[in-house]
Amino acid sequence: MCHPSPAGGYCQVLYEKYNNIFEEYITSKVLPSLQGKKDEALLQELEKRWSNHKIMTRWLCRFFHYLDRYFVAVKKVPPLQEVGLLSFYNLIFGEMNNQIRDAVMSMIDQEREGEHIDQALIKNVMAIYVDVGQGSMKYYEKDFEEAMFKDTSAFYSTKASNWLKNESYKDYLLKVECCLKHERDSFLLSAEQKPKEAT
Repeated sequence: MCHPSPAGGYCQVLYEKYNNIFEEYITSKVLPSLQGKKDEALLQELEKRWSNHKIMTRWLCRFFHYLDRYFVAVKKVPPLQEVGLLSFYNLIFGEMNNQIRDAVMSMIDQEREGEHIDQALIKNVMAIYVDVGQGSMKYYEKDFEEAMFKDTSAFYSTKASNWLKNESYKDYLLKVECCLKHERDSFLLSAEQKPKEAT
């Protein structure tokens, strides 16, 4: 189909159909499966759908490897894997990032209050931001990190106000030290991330 010219019209059609396959599947199957779900149920469904999507992307990239080797290189268009990953991210997170982020932050706050949560689930959902960037932290920083810092600041501001009213200075400092250690050791920090000091 792609011969005789690797940059010919049929390759362009095939490349566009490759992209359309993802868009049609995500909008008709994945998005409806997430809509209406909240909190942990939303994150569990997202984790499952993302895992399936990565498998589908990997196999479709193998099937259409010729496009990556020739058409993508000649036309300087995004590689097939990037197209597949970004289709999911743009269509799902473009519509539901606020709900996803709020669900993650709600579970993190529960964990800070001493409740048991599914930490693996949180890690896997947060890893989507890094997976889409193919190792880059740009999507994590743009779509999650800033809101997380605001939520963390609000959470500990409330805690600190209560501690200052009800605890001795020594106990207050011990609580602050304990919280800082907890945040440093937290599942929020992946191997690639370094703690950022609060200003």
